This record gives sequence, C-alpha cells and structure tokens, in this order.
Amino acid sequence: MSIRSSGWIVVLLCLPLPLFAQKKEEPTGAPAAVEISRQAGKSDAASAGVSSQSNSTSPAVLDLKPNAKGALSQERMQQLLHVVADKDIENDKRLHDYTYIERHVQHSLDGKGQVKSTEITTYEVMELYGEQVMRLIEKDDKPLSEKDAAKEEKRIQKLTDKRKNESDDERKKREQKEDKDREDGRKFVREVADAYNFRLVGIEQVDGRDAWVINGEPRAGYEPHMKDAKFLPKFHGRIWIDKNDLQWMKLDVECIDTLSLGWVLARIHKGTRVVIEQTRVNDEVWLPRHLAFKFNARVALFKGYNVDGEQSYRDYKKFRSSAKIVGVGEVKQ
Repeated sequence: MSIRSSGWIVVLLCLPLPLFAQKKEEPTGAPAAVEISRQAGKSDAASAGVSSQSNSTSPAVLDLKPNAKGALSQERMQQLLHVVADKDIENDKRLHDYTYIERHVQHSLDGKGQVKSTEITTYEVMELYGEQVMRLIEKDDKPLSEKDAAKEEKRIQKLTDKRKNESDDERKKREQKEDKDREDGRKFVREVADAYNFRLVGIEQVDGRDAWVINGEPRAGYEPHMKDAKFLPKFHGRIWIDKNDLQWMKLDVECIDTLSLGWVLARIHKGTRVVIEQTRVNDEVWLPRHLAFKFNARVALFKGYNVDGEQSYRDYKKFRSSAKIVGVGEVKQ
C-alpha cells in the first residue's frame, strides 16, 4: 500500500496534514521568527518560501517566537500549517516524477502481543501512463520465483494495455478526479485547523536539521463541516516542521478513542498509532522515508486485526517529465 493511498489504515494516512502524536517529554528552546516569501514562482529548493496567489513581492514575516507566557496565537500557527500543507500537496505531485523501492514488513500478533507470523514484500514503484504502479519484486527479501514473476509481469502488462488504450475522455476524468482529491485535501486542512488546539513546544534536531515541534489536541466543541472530519476528535499528535524548508519532517499519530467505520461496523481501537518520516530528495522535494505502525481493529465484530510493522522507501530516481513506463514488447531499438 502506498504511503499516500493506504486502505486499511485510511483514517490515519489519507489525512493531508494529520497533526496528532503521542505525548512525550517536551524539547527545550525557543523558536525564532520565520520569513515566508510571497514571491510567485520561487522554488522550494531555492527558498524556504512558497508560491502565493498574491501579486505582492514583499516578504511577509510570520513570527513564531512565543510570547512571555510561552504561547503562540492559533491564527499564526494555522498560517504556518497551511503553508506546510500546500507544500505537501506539491510534494505529492512531484512524487510522480520518481521511481523508487518500497519495502513492507508486517507482523501479525496474538492476544499477548507476540509475533505469530511475518510477511515481507518489496516493490518497485513506477509511473505507468500517468498513474503510479507497484511491481512486486521480492518476497521475504528473496527474488520472486519464476511462476510468481510471470504472474506479476502479466498483471503489469494488463495495466499497461488498459492505460495505453485509455480514451482522451477517460484520461480527462481521471485527471479531474486527481485535481478534486487535491482540492479536498486543502479543504480538509482547514478542518484540521478548526478541530485542534495547537501548541508550539520548542525545537528539536531531526537528521541534523532544526525542526519546530507542534502538538495538536482535539478542541472542545468542534463541529465538522466535511464528512471525513468527524473522525478528527479521535486522534491527537505531534508534527515536526523543518525550519528552513517549511516542510513536515515527521508525524506521530495516535488514536485516543475507539473509532467506528462504515456499515461493516469496523472498529479501530485506542492505541492504534503511525509514525511517518520524510526526507529531502534531489534538493527539490520532500518524500517518504519510513513509516512505522501499530494497528488494532475489529471488522464486523468478529475478525480481529492486531498487527504492527514498517514501510521503508529508498533509491529515489527521477526520470524525464516526458518519459513514461511502457509495457513488454513496446520498447524499440
């Protein structure tokens, strides 16, 4: 499952900016001010600023220095989080310019939390006619058998044929859906800003880079406007934001109350948790590096899922924007 399109843990990972985390000892140190440039067209790699619809080229200063009481206004905090969220949406677009390797490790646990079984799968993630596709390349850290490799190649070829024969109307609808998903993400960020009380707790070093550390706790009296936002009060957490690039570096998400989903009566239990880390790639984009999860749920009041594991992401390679992955037999000398 992709880090940005997970299914069984959709509540945790489909959020564009899930600002929740487990409480821990608070770091010390007071953050200084950050300057957000409004100059249109300035790249992430060249500046800590972001593009804006504003025609103004003069910088706006967002002061993140706490007052005498150690507090920071919610309005300023929300402005910073909106900037970070917009940058993350751009990261999602740029991810399609890269191929990479994605490795999954999942442990099934018994009632006492002991490992019953372990499954390890490794994928090559590539672009296939405008859509990301995961090609299975290893099981349990070993190459696929001849039979499994042939089966996987057949699956990829089937997807290739489907995309190759896609009509202009079908492609347009798919692109429109992607644009709508991004816009829904922006709207959801506004819901997050309304649903939580944020607190700047200090500065920490993450991979040798200074990061602001922000806590998010559910706000009493919050009334959701979007359907998916009704789950927000069930989570809390912490986010680490790179001071220079204004990109989120780490998210620590925890479920603090039992969450019921859908007509199948699926329930995600308190204590379910996910930690996501990102890294700077090619001096132009921040992409996933590692994800760790602990998942405890029950579906239809019968089947229970008690699992933990991790996902790692490596070997990011950028290809030309005009390039595309083609199927078997399409490559010509």
